[in-house]
Amino acid sequence: MDLNKAIEKHAEWKVKFRSAISKQELLDAETVSKDNNCELGKWLHGDSKVKLSKFASHSDCIAKHAEFHREAGNVAKAINAKKYTEAESMLSAGSSYSTASNAVGVAVRRLKKEAGL
Repeated sequence: MDLNKAIEKHAEWKVKFRSAISKQELLDAETVSKDNNCELGKWLHGDSKVKLSKFASHSDCIAKHAEFHREAGNVAKAINAKKYTEAESMLSAGSSYSTASNAVGVAVRRLKKEAGL
C-alpha cells in the first residue's frame, strides 16, 4: 500500500468537489460516504488489520478515515441537492471537511511512522 499516494488521493477530493460544483455534476454520495470503498479503506479494514492493529495509530487512522468519508459524503450530498454555495463553504479552511481532510493525512503519516512503513 502506497500511503503517500493514498494521502494524495484523499486530498484530490477537494478538487473533484470544486469541479462538480462548477460543472453542476452529480456525485455518488453513498459511495463517497463509505470508508471501505477506496484503496486506503480496503487496506485499513483488510490486510493492515492483521499486521498493524497493535499500533494505536492504526485505530486512529481508521477513525479519522471514516470521519473524512462522512464529511466528504456530506459535501457530495450538498452538491447533488444543488446547494453549490453551501457545498463550496463546506470546503473552506476550518470547515468540518477541511479538518477531517487534514486529520486523515496526519493519521496516515503517524501510522506510517509508528509502523515503520
